[in-house]
Amino acid sequence: MADQPIPILLIVENLPLPFARRQWEEARALAQAGYSVSVICPKGRGFEKSRETLEGIEINRHWNREAHQPLGYFFEYSWALGAEFCLALRVYARTRFRILHATNPPDTIFLVALFFKLFGVRFIFDHDDLNPELFEAKFGKRGFFYRLITLAERLTYKTADVSIATNESFRQVAVTRGKMPPERVFIVRSCPDASALRAGPPHPELKEGRPYLVLFLSAIMQRERLGPLLESIEHVVKRRGREDCLFVFAGGGPELEALRQSADTLGLAGHVRFTGRIYGEDLAAYLSTADVCVAPDPKTPLNDQSTKNKIFEYMAYARPVVLFDLVEGRRQAGDAALYARSNDPVDFAERILELLDSEALRRELGARGRKRIEERFNWKMEQAALLAAYEVALEK
Repeated sequence: MADQPIPILLIVENLPLPFARRQWEEARALAQAGYSVSVICPKGRGFEKSRETLEGIEINRHWNREAHQPLGYFFEYSWALGAEFCLALRVYARTRFRILHATNPPDTIFLVALFFKLFGVRFIFDHDDLNPELFEAKFGKRGFFYRLITLAERLTYKTADVSIATNESFRQVAVTRGKMPPERVFIVRSCPDASALRAGPPHPELKEGRPYLVLFLSAIMQRERLGPLLESIEHVVKRRGREDCLFVFAGGGPELEALRQSADTLGLAGHVRFTGRIYGEDLAAYLSTADVCVAPDPKTPLNDQSTKNKIFEYMAYARPVVLFDLVEGRRQAGDAALYARSNDPVDFAERILELLDSEALRRELGARGRKRIEERFNWKMEQAALLAAYEVALEK
């Protein structure tokens, strides 16, 4: 790299940094490699400062309000786009950044990139979500907004100098649907840092007097995704009569209260706990204590192609995992998980019970998962691909 640090700008719309682990690790890796890194992201609970510098990374945050309906998304993303453009102008005036690195959702940040490409700025598209599939999964229909989303995806790829994919499925989308040259698409997985994430001593008090704790870790965004998990819990508690396990939902989101009410309606209030959004030592305590971790994402075209970060985190803490048999899910977890029949909450429940009833199996799967993180899915290994993507972007 040149003697003077190359300035870059990372734009993230859907989560604040440093809470967004993947984007924060990317920013840190780039800073450690000698780039001068600025970030634009939304504000969030615990991350209200408009501007601060952490680990040498300048973070600029804007206000934003999360939407839950198609029209609401239009206004949310329009507001965010305006805020991102204004902040990008301010950052450019200070740094003259040479690369704009945007992570979706949404696929609208290419509009900001188009303006700065007039000044020779390179655009890297970091593909985190399949937005057309995500829209269809949420709203179950195609129409005007769906066509807008697919158009935005095409234009994003057309604008990008380099694309980053989170897995093999996303790379295939970039090459086929996005018409990106294969040599300009790099896989950078959302892997944890094995040296930073590992199990510590358990915290028995989190089990509230029960022998077992089953953990679900994720933002609580969609009732249709988590309703089957409540059915699985109902099967464990009511049909199998198991009073010895506590089920913990670790995460916040717009559907948290609705999910809590559903659990109460099913008579599961005494067996389910909702922590809200947690991170840091509090989250590590639950991951170190859990006997079984679950990823109840149903089998859909979207989920088949998507990497689930929680599975990497479960394996980093040497926790055994139960999930439905998804294409990318099996690529992630391999032999470190038990796989339930597609979208069958009863079979999902039985796989949980299979693990609860066998300490030896839990230890075996947990050890396999930790080994996969150390040898195959370690963030240290992904940094090389990230830096290679930047080198190619700067060459053009």
